[in-house]
Order: sequence, then C-alpha cells, then structure tokens
Amino acid sequence: MARVLVDTSVWIEFFRKNEPYYSIVTRLIDDEQVYYCGIILAELMQGAKSEKELAVLDDFTGVFPFIAETSRLWATAGKLAFQLRRKGVTIGLSDCFIAVAAASVHAPVATLDSHFHLLAKPAKIVLYPLL
Repeated sequence: MARVLVDTSVWIEFFRKNEPYYSIVTRLIDDEQVYYCGIILAELMQGAKSEKELAVLDDFTGVFPFIAETSRLWATAGKLAFQLRRKGVTIGLSDCFIAVAAASVHAPVATLDSHFHLLAKPAKIVLYPLL
C-alpha cells in the first residue's frame, strides 16, 4: 500500500478526535502508511496547546518516514507558486512545498484544504479520499 502525506488540516481533526478523520488517520498509522514533511510538523508544533502536545508531535521523527527536503524540492515549490501566480492563482509556498514533496515520493495528499484541488494537476499529485 502507498504511503499518504497527511496535511496539517487533517492532523488537526485527528488530534481533536473528529470523525471520520480520526478513524482514517488511525487506520493509516496502524497500516504504517503515513509520511510527514518538515513544514507540516512545524505547523503542528506552532499550534500546539501544551508541552504534552508538543512532546507527542516530537515523536513524529521516530515514528513516521520523513520526506527529505532538498534544495531541488524547494526550487520546484517556488517555480510552482510562480507558475500559478502567473495564471492568477495565489497559493502559499508552504502548500506548494507540501504538494511537490508528495509528488516526489508519489504519495497522495490527505487534506481538507480546498486549494489543494488547484494544486493537484500542476503538481501532479493525487488527493487521498477522506469521505
């Protein structure tokens, strides 16, 4: 089974134990199908509500496979953002990076952020079905 890059928006729902996201992510974790990348981890840590939450997030580094960040991936993310902006579509660099990181390992993206639909074709990513 392919690993899935779980976006910040889905992790937030998971940590709030909101269904169906809690069950979906739990299944992905149990099946060892979760990828993470640095920007997602940093966003989650930034929003942590306590030291306990921060400690749980710190465990990501030993639990889930990491999509290595390279200068090439960052350059690709910047070019993607540039190309989209030239077409009148403004999407944040973080989300562009998440998309190109997922594409680099051929991983679908589990996200609740609707603008990833705009990223799917140009970034050559598949969105993981959540409903």
